[in-house]
Amino acid sequence: MNDRLDTEERKELPDTLYGLPERREYPMPDAAHVRAAEAYFRYCPEELKPKLARAILHFAGEYGVDVESPTVLSYAEK
Repeated sequence: MNDRLDTEERKELPDTLYGLPERREYPMPDAAHVRAAEAYFRYCPEELKPKLARAILHFAGEYGVDVESPTVLSYAEK
């Protein structure tokens, strides 16, 4: 999978591969998308940031990605 998903690829992904599954936002089917979710974290609604931060750390662990954003790390602790 490349770092860009088209509409059909997004539709085929299970909810479990999204950082915010109830909204089907921030897909993370691979390491490139975990990095993208970290980069776009600032656009997440404030009330959902702790949930997304924990999801980013979860998927980062699965794909061997080092999360470097202090913002993501601090929200994951909330």
